[in-house]
Amino acid sequence: MLQEVEHWLSARSWSVADRPLHQVMAAKRATGQSVSVVLPALDEEATVGEIVAAIHRDLVRQVPLVDEIVVVDSGSTDRTAEVAAAAGARVVHRDAILPRIPALPGKGEVLWRSLLVTRGDVVCFVDADLREFSSDFVTGIVGPLLTDPEVQLVKAMYDRPLAGAAGQGGRVTELMARPLLNMHWPLLAGFVQPLGGEYAARRSLLEQLPFPVGYGVELGMLVDALHTVGLDALAQVDVGVRRHRHQDGQALGRMAAAIYRTAQLRLARGHLLRPTLTQFERGPNGFEPRTHPVDTEERPPMTQIAEYADRRVA
Repeated sequence: MLQEVEHWLSARSWSVADRPLHQVMAAKRATGQSVSVVLPALDEEATVGEIVAAIHRDLVRQVPLVDEIVVVDSGSTDRTAEVAAAAGARVVHRDAILPRIPALPGKGEVLWRSLLVTRGDVVCFVDADLREFSSDFVTGIVGPLLTDPEVQLVKAMYDRPLAGAAGQGGRVTELMARPLLNMHWPLLAGFVQPLGGEYAARRSLLEQLPFPVGYGVELGMLVDALHTVGLDALAQVDVGVRRHRHQDGQALGRMAAAIYRTAQLRLARGHLLRPTLTQFERGPNGFEPRTHPVDTEERPPMTQIAEYADRRVA
């Protein structure tokens, strides 16, 4: 490991207990910063309500740390929107945001559009499929941004159990993302959960970054943030254990391909490879190929969008 990364791990890796809630609230009052929490959601009726309710109860009603909770629904066919609204979130449909630009499928698309419908100086992203959710996820990753003006982006780190076994989650992280980062961006080798969906950043940073529209958004954002503000502006906080729905092997394969593609574009823009992935399923005539496109679209920095600039002037 690089000496710079060893120093970073000791200086920029914390536990949620390192910043008690009263300290974080004092910093929020002193600096006047506002906080938005965004949950991207697609058919998450079973879990989104409990997450929103916990944040609303603990960090809106009991302690006013969070100024708004926004669920961006990307086309759910279940009761995701209804459940989220009942729990205390403002629900916005992806397609209603920036209708001038037709929406593309993917998580990164939702996160990018969320900048147009939130106001917080600090934007905190939380996946909507978490189980046994604790509001410490929010206070942990928002805390450094409110208490330390040099910090620009904070990732959550945690254990990810799989089928009851500790430390077995995050298969795409271990098989794809971590090798890529260690080989090509070794300054980012200290991140425990580089692909984790729970992270917070200053709006002033997020609005400068391009957003891969699909699964590559977390890796792309981390790499681009490193190049934009440097390693010392990035941090991570241990929030305990993350439990969520796990995907099957073929879905993970598509995720890994999209992440590789995102990395490849950053390594050599303009050197294009064939952006598809062929997988196999057993059919009536044996194994049959199924070819899937790998998402390569990216959205530009939000500062390049006229509607965003108009909103800031207004």
